[in-house]
Amino acid sequence: MKVEVSHLHFSYGSIKALDDVSLSLEGGATGLLGPNGAGKTTLIKILLGFLRPERGEGRVLGYDILHEPRKIRQLVGYMPEDDCFLPGMDAVTFTAFFGELAGMPRQEAMKRAHEVLFYVGLGEARYRLLETYSAGMRQRLKLAQALVHDPKLLFLDEPTSNLDPQGRMEILELIKDLANGKDIQILLSSHILSDIEMVCKHVIILNRGKVVAQGKIKDLKAMNFRLYELKIKGEREKWLAELAARGCQFEVTEDGLIRLYLPAEINPKEIFIAAFKAGVQIRHFKPSESTLEDFFARAVGVD
Repeated sequence: MKVEVSHLHFSYGSIKALDDVSLSLEGGATGLLGPNGAGKTTLIKILLGFLRPERGEGRVLGYDILHEPRKIRQLVGYMPEDDCFLPGMDAVTFTAFFGELAGMPRQEAMKRAHEVLFYVGLGEARYRLLETYSAGMRQRLKLAQALVHDPKLLFLDEPTSNLDPQGRMEILELIKDLANGKDIQILLSSHILSDIEMVCKHVIILNRGKVVAQGKIKDLKAMNFRLYELKIKGEREKWLAELAARGCQFEVTEDGLIRLYLPAEINPKEIFIAAFKAGVQIRHFKPSESTLEDFFARAVGVD
C-alpha cells in the first residue's frame, strides 16, 4: 500500500476533525468524499506532514507521517484547493521553482517544467505572468507544479473548483490519463460526486471526522439496497413513516418524485401493501439505477 493510516485523531480546539480514521489506498485513482467539514483537507495535510495527529500512525510511500514528513513531501505531488502563486513570476519559472523545492537540480527542473506545462495545456502561455492567468489556467498550473518532480502519488484537493463545465471536463480527462496512462496513484478530494464517479474506481467517504464507507465504487453502489422512483396520490407521511420503520430511506424532490432506498431483504410488494394500508395510491413506480450520489446520501444520512 502506498498510503495506510491507523486510528488517526485530530481536533481544532473543541472541534473533532478526525475521529479514529483508518484507511488504505488501492491502486489507480481513489476519491475522497464528504460534506464540508468532514475532515478531507485535514486528512491530506496530515498525510503530507503539515499537521501532526494527536493519536494514530501512518505511512506514505513507506515513510512515517510522524517522523519523515519532509521525505514524503519530496516524493508526493500536491495540488491544494487554494491558490499558491508567487506574483511577478511566469509559469515556467514558477513550476521549475517547485521542482527545485522537491530536490531537482535547476537545469533538470526547468526542462521538466516545460514538459509538464505542455502536458497540461499551458505550453503557449508558459512565459506569461501568473497574475494574467484565468481561473482555468491557474488550476492547470497547480496541476503542473504537482507533477514537475515526477511523483508516483498525487494528492488533489478540489481540482475542478471554480471551473466552467468545459474546463472541468478537461482537467478530469488529464487526471484520468495520469491514473490510467501514467501509472500514478491519485487521491482526489472533491465535493462533486460526478467528478469522482468519472475518474475513480475506489472511494473513501468521511462524515464528521469518521470513515463511513470505503471500497470499490461499483461494489458500494450495489450494496444493501435497491432504488425505486415513485409518484403517489394521497398523504405520504404515514406511509413513509411505516417504510422508514422497516429500514427504508427516502428523499422527495421538488417536483414530488419520491426516491426510495429499499433494503435488499425487503420485498418490493411491501411498498404497495404499506401504501394500501395508508390510503395512498401509487401512480408511478419504476426501478432506478443507483449512482454514487445515492450511496453517498445513504452513507452520510438522507435529509
